[in-house]
Amino acid sequence: MTLQEIVHIYNRVGFGISYTAASALQNKSRATIVSQVFDASRKVKPLTVDVSELTAQVRNAQRNDRKKLRSLIKDSVKKVHELNIAWIYRLGTTQEVLREKMTLFWANHFVCHDKNILHIQQYNNTLRKHALGNFKDFVVAISKEAAMIKYLNTKQNKKEKPNENFARELMELFTLGRDQYSEKDIKEAARAFTGWNHDFVGNFRLRRFQHDYGEKTFFGETGNFDGDDIIEIILKQKQCAQFICEKVYRYFVNDQLDPSRIREMTEVFYKDYDIENLMRFVLLSDWFYDQKNIGTKIKSPVEFLVGVHNVVPMQFEKERELVYLQKLLGQHLLFPPNVAGWKGGRNWINPNTMMLRLNLPSILLAKGAIALDEKGAFEDDFQRFNTKRNRQRKLKVLPDWEMFYSEQKNITTTQLQQVLLVSPLNKGTATYLDKLADQDLKEYCIQLMSLPEYQLC
Repeated sequence: MTLQEIVHIYNRVGFGISYTAASALQNKSRATIVSQVFDASRKVKPLTVDVSELTAQVRNAQRNDRKKLRSLIKDSVKKVHELNIAWIYRLGTTQEVLREKMTLFWANHFVCHDKNILHIQQYNNTLRKHALGNFKDFVVAISKEAAMIKYLNTKQNKKEKPNENFARELMELFTLGRDQYSEKDIKEAARAFTGWNHDFVGNFRLRRFQHDYGEKTFFGETGNFDGDDIIEIILKQKQCAQFICEKVYRYFVNDQLDPSRIREMTEVFYKDYDIENLMRFVLLSDWFYDQKNIGTKIKSPVEFLVGVHNVVPMQFEKERELVYLQKLLGQHLLFPPNVAGWKGGRNWINPNTMMLRLNLPSILLAKGAIALDEKGAFEDDFQRFNTKRNRQRKLKVLPDWEMFYSEQKNITTTQLQQVLLVSPLNKGTATYLDKLADQDLKEYCIQLMSLPEYQLC
């Protein structure tokens, strides 16, 4: 594979690659490199934070002690933010890059939010476990997650009064897409999921007296269906395979769909709904490496942050600042904007976020100042974060330049550019970089990551 192709695949299945690591792979075939990517992601390493103290407090709390319960909820939300930070650092240090990138992808597909750390942590690890597995097993597992049961009101779905929220989103957002089902299909599917609930720690429980055991007709099939049966019938529809392939293509290949490629992917996926087989097919295909697919996707805020970290490892002195930074950039992990998740693509960029992105490398790596917006959704956070109300504040970040130099031994500024910038340079940018070519590698690195072209992968 060429250097450009190696950088491309590691940008899409991970968060970039160093010149040293990329050049070491150049004498290997595409099949070998793709196999290495999958082999590195075989293990499933759960992501956890310490919840022992919180769990003990919950056991001792009286249910009618509302003040104590409010305090516990507040403590739980703090733990959710702790999980958020742990996830960001995991993304920047993991060896299982594809599994973690797939977990990130599925988190914006099976969208969910929960303030209960026990439940959201379990949900996050279910994403991780099934990220490269069988899609049917994945859908069933996610449908039975406590966080999802609460988020989409399955808890309120009872035989006497079915709640249709989960059934609708299962088809519209998770499996088939909009307008691929009837209102009757929603009503019948909702009946099949009645009684689905969970216990205190998050284990799935079927409340039998709340479940509708009557006959149901769904997508032309009739029987005493439960939720698992509904999912199986949905997956019989080829539209389900196509819908997932379209989302995979947009995320890993190009925002602009190519119908012929989607058809190829759908044929592969529909056979067995094996996610690994689908991803392997994509990464081995010649069209994945077409020039039209290289350097054309706008990095998500998380991809951008983790990408900078992968080049220059860094530690936030006050880790809470990493949470605020995610909010300012528009992607706060574990806190999606709505059930549809983040739209992605060009929606990542607006005048405010673009200016922050261009200045962020200097802010993080060269002690630059950050302007915090006091308005809108960030007002409360701003007040806590910036009590002195200074419009300019320096984030306390500790970049590890020693690690940077150790991983970039004997490379030139041109070689660094080859792995950091993959989109074509305009004439002005090329001239600008020529003038910087004699700079120290550290300064050149910061300048490269401050260019508009670095926003693309």
